[in-house]
Amino acid sequence: MFVDECEIKVIAGRGGDGMVSFRREKYVAKGGPNGGDGGDGGDVVFEGTTNEHTLMEYRHIKRMEADNGRPGGSKGKTGASAEPKVAKVPVGTVVYDADTGEQLADLTEEGQRVVVAEGGDGGFGNLHFKSSTNQAPRQSTPGEEGETRNLRLEIKLIADVGLVGYPSVGKSTLISTISGAKPKTGDYPFTTQAPNLGVVQWHDHREFVVADCPGLIEGAHRGEGLGIQFLKHVERTDVIAHVIEVPQQAEGVPTDRDPIDDFEAIYHELESYNPKLIERPQLVILNKIDLPWVQERVDELREYFEDEVGIPFVAVSAATGENLQAMVDQLGELVYDDSVSGSAEWWEADLDESPAEDD
Repeated sequence: MFVDECEIKVIAGRGGDGMVSFRREKYVAKGGPNGGDGGDGGDVVFEGTTNEHTLMEYRHIKRMEADNGRPGGSKGKTGASAEPKVAKVPVGTVVYDADTGEQLADLTEEGQRVVVAEGGDGGFGNLHFKSSTNQAPRQSTPGEEGETRNLRLEIKLIADVGLVGYPSVGKSTLISTISGAKPKTGDYPFTTQAPNLGVVQWHDHREFVVADCPGLIEGAHRGEGLGIQFLKHVERTDVIAHVIEVPQQAEGVPTDRDPIDDFEAIYHELESYNPKLIERPQLVILNKIDLPWVQERVDELREYFEDEVGIPFVAVSAATGENLQAMVDQLGELVYDDSVSGSAEWWEADLDESPAEDD
């Protein structure tokens, strides 16, 4: 099951108490202080991993606690500091303070670590307070409490290309034909309930990652359909590919959908969610050209998108494989064109932008 958002309480370890202790030596006042400091409490740490792709493990974990530091000992011994509590989360996880909404961390690389709650410092033993005027101190300090935080974890998938479009336009079929991904497909809306990732092999041993964003319909940025749940995954893609279709019109029964209208609706949803999304390189993919009523409109749609809108256009058939290589080539060129994409700079700046509210 794909879980891309959850909340959890993290509690860092408390520092160990300092100790009051004295040496037992003749002619030394009170034997001399030798109480050691307490050890530091354990941090709570998140580490990015590519071996996990969902937050399912944390869905039912309400709290995560690190160990406390050990108290100081006699003979000036410092108590042992607690080991950090390390929790692995999928690469692409963004960590927010659930109480303030502040973004605390963005784990974008394998092995990247971030301390989300710091352990408390250990207390001072009485040896720490010895001075020329205080030869036999009897004071020590307790260990400090560790940080406690309520966190919200959210996955935003990292991909080079994001496929967007209405349900049932063939995004899952496309991703399965050009990569090794095996998404669920069907002839009914909202077949895809979770984003799918696929790695596409391109020329000269290069490759790029494609993700589909399921459930987008008009009103998605307001939470209609499955949109708001998955629109966030488009934020970290370098290239946006609009997949459109020409719905079949039954004789005498007018259809309420048109590929141009579909494109404009999704374009508006992207702009409403985050205006910077539409500044990225884009490609329009007309799918299902093996169907005669789709083939009839290829020239018209190509002219509209390339000449009027100014976005590259390609017509393909995921079912027969027609023009798929041309589509992959166009996507690859956009991904590897350093002048327009191919870096994380696009989405790093966008993460500071809050999704737009209702119009």
